[in-house]
Amino acid sequence: MDTQRNAVLAALMKEYGFGRQKLAEEVNKISERIFGRPGAATDRHVRRWLSGQARWPNARYLLPLVEIFDRPPEAMGFVPRGRSSNRLPVPPPTTPGTGEGDDPVKRRMFVFAPAAMTVALALGLDETPTTGRLTHTDVARISNKIGRMAAHFNSVGGGALFEVSTSYLDRLRAALDGCTYGPSVEQALHSAIGDLCSSVGWAAHDAGQPGQARILFADALQSALLASDKRGQARAWSNLSMQARIDGRTREALRVNRAALETRQARQDPRIAALLHSRLAIGHARARDPRAAARSILAAQRAHDRFDTAAPPPPWLKFLDAAEISGLAAIAHQAMGQLTDAEIATAQALQLLPKGMRRNRAYYSVQLAELQVAQGNLHLAEETAAAIDTSALSSQRITARLAAVHRAIAA
Repeated sequence: MDTQRNAVLAALMKEYGFGRQKLAEEVNKISERIFGRPGAATDRHVRRWLSGQARWPNARYLLPLVEIFDRPPEAMGFVPRGRSSNRLPVPPPTTPGTGEGDDPVKRRMFVFAPAAMTVALALGLDETPTTGRLTHTDVARISNKIGRMAAHFNSVGGGALFEVSTSYLDRLRAALDGCTYGPSVEQALHSAIGDLCSSVGWAAHDAGQPGQARILFADALQSALLASDKRGQARAWSNLSMQARIDGRTREALRVNRAALETRQARQDPRIAALLHSRLAIGHARARDPRAAARSILAAQRAHDRFDTAAPPPPWLKFLDAAEISGLAAIAHQAMGQLTDAEIATAQALQLLPKGMRRNRAYYSVQLAELQVAQGNLHLAEETAAAIDTSALSSQRITARLAAVHRAIAA
């Protein structure tokens, strides 16, 4: 059998500063905590993972790797051997008497799809306190968990994460009601809840629940207002504009988007400005105003040129790069009937996308196939659709569009 080097795992090891022996030692340490006995990983095991000889590690190694690198196995470059390895293995139950084995929240964490189990396992979502006194340190931990959940969404989609992230949102609301804290902590907690509401809203779309998304985006705005969080407000307005556009309320979407662009945060943060201008371009295109759409596309590109690459973006904005701006421009071109331009921009987005952005790669690959079908290039569309890998993806929104492409080709 041909083997292919696991370049994704190699890049992760370099990013996290792991050599082969050091990674093996860390795997063994975590394996002992999870399984109650020392791990047996060696330098040789790591070499086999890197070379592709071992495409799906044993559970004693896979679960620690998931925890170390904080992502699903597929997002580490591993390939399931078949149905038996298509789900992340469940850790053994905790020894009775510790109090942990009887925790219904922890038991429930492992009934979700693999990506959701990964998040619950790696982040310890049920460890966030719902009673006692909250400090800024607690809120910092909460914000870190929310940011890492956003990274999982970008990797595998939000469908599998919807239930677990909704449960975590309920837990944070319980903390808001059940804990004590000072005014500044309260403000920070509202800001974190607003961030989570926005992320869960996108997960709701991937889970095929747009009605829940509308509610969550409105909740995100309310929380951002309570927190006096200008960036959170700009994000919420942007999402509400997008939701209005999806619902067919084009004029309302334009009004909301323009209002968001007038905020100080949008004027000061080129990343937010680029996102809002890109979505405004789509709104203008759907309103049959090609000149305004072209101006907004250009404004988004100019905002991108002002990105401060030395300062990392907030986790929810990590998806916004040159690839995403090209992809959004393609949607605007498509809405104006400029299918050739839309196809070129979509192909450019796919070329620029980082490897880890599996959800966006599938999304824009489907978009490319749709454009090829619309132009009558059925053979090319068939090749594009056949190359789309949704095995590690959890998004009803994307898979439904892909199914529609296959039906159009067959017809």
